[in-house]
Amino acid sequence: MQPGNLYKMSRNKDKYESANRRQQIFMSPEDVAAGKKSNWTGIEITGCVRNISPSLWEFEHLTALYLNDNHLLRLPADIGLLVNLRTLDVSSNKLRSLPAELGELIQLRELLLNNNFLRVLPYEIGKLFHLHVLGLMGNPLQKEFLSIYNEPNGTQKLLTYMLDNLSSKYQNFIIF
Repeated sequence: MQPGNLYKMSRNKDKYESANRRQQIFMSPEDVAAGKKSNWTGIEITGCVRNISPSLWEFEHLTALYLNDNHLLRLPADIGLLVNLRTLDVSSNKLRSLPAELGELIQLRELLLNNNFLRVLPYEIGKLFHLHVLGLMGNPLQKEFLSIYNEPNGTQKLLTYMLDNLSSKYQNFIIF
């Protein structure tokens, strides 16, 4: 994403015909050159996107990021820079793994990972103490994750399990 480019965005893509889709300009090249900062709190990028420009990770003030319904194969570690995110939706992509840096998004309340190709989750997700909604449906996750997730209060139990295993993962390292 280069500032000044037009982006098609729609939270409900069925609501808009392709000819009537909204287009927004984040910032003009002049604003960027003048050092102005964006004041957007949420961004939605949907529709056949395969790669996300590194400039997206500069929007540290974002509280909501919707990257659902795309063709993303991976999320970069730089997603951990968006420390103010409260909502992250990457549902309906082609993700096979997630970066451990997701655990840095400690303000997250909603993490939607539905309908991807995830088999495992990074244990760092256990650090997301504020998480209330965790969408995992439609992923070929390992039984150990699914059995905990499908229990009553499964999201909180899974987060505890992930945090416990994260701790044991680091206990195996000896520091001299």
